[in-house]
Amino acid sequence: MWQLIMFFIGFGFTCVGAVSIIGYLNFLPVGMGWYDFVLFIYKRPECYLLPLGSFIMILAMYKNPFSS
Repeated sequence: MWQLIMFFIGFGFTCVGAVSIIGYLNFLPVGMGWYDFVLFIYKRPECYLLPLGSFIMILAMYKNPFSS
């Protein structure tokens, strides 16, 4: 049961991180270059939720629920 809960928490983190990065893509047409965009994303803490959530989801999927 905890695998399902951890999967949903990871899915939520992944969604929040991905939506933040997609939202920040609106800075590119304004004149920000790709290098500046990557540096900006690197400094935003909510963008770290994408890899963290992906890691939690993978951990929840590959943990064997029947091992004791």
